[in-house]
Amino acid sequence: MHQKVRPELPALIPNIAKLPVDERGYPVPFFVQWLTEDQKAALPGAPGAHPDFRVMDGKKWERCYKERLCWVCGQPRPHRATFVIGPMCAINRTSSECPCHYECAVWSVQACPFWVRPHMVRREDEMIRENMDNVAGQSIRRNPGVSLLWTSVNYRVWNAGNGYLFNVGDPKAVEWWREGRKATRAEILESIESGISKLREACNQEAPRDRIAAHNELTRRFDSVVMDLLPAV
Repeated sequence: MHQKVRPELPALIPNIAKLPVDERGYPVPFFVQWLTEDQKAALPGAPGAHPDFRVMDGKKWERCYKERLCWVCGQPRPHRATFVIGPMCAINRTSSECPCHYECAVWSVQACPFWVRPHMVRREDEMIRENMDNVAGQSIRRNPGVSLLWTSVNYRVWNAGNGYLFNVGDPKAVEWWREGRKATRAEILESIESGISKLREACNQEAPRDRIAAHNELTRRFDSVVMDLLPAV
């Protein structure tokens, strides 16, 4: 593995410094799936294997949950942990990804190209579309432009029918980020408004007798996020 870290990345914190570094100079998060040339699952660092940052390793998800490991660095973490989510996940209070150390979460939103470059879209191919279809719940395929660090202690796992998701619980602390810095209230609201239509569409898929209740609940959750979780003007 290439060991020279890209110079534009933030200084490595101790747990991130323990991760392998790919040929582009990016530390490889613990959750990332390693693949052979013919796209078969491989062990991290195996000869000829490469990490695909777009794919999470299902076995790592299980380990992070059962052994209380950090999603990013793979080291043991406290019960008070931080989820890196988007605004729509804040409204739904769900995440398909495990929580991590707060410090690893902060480093990630300052370094990950997907979070640092709001207009970046994940490259998709047949394998990626297949893996995305296997993610629990219903994902919204977009770059929200802002990320939310949601630190909680009362999160739990629940069965979404097609897999397991985290209910992120009540936040002990929240931080909004964009382009490697703290996000402004206007930027957060813009991101929420651009994604809420997808949730409204989901409400419209409910049975006719349940649609009004679904829309009312969505409005309540939207107001709660805007009133309680956004920074002041």
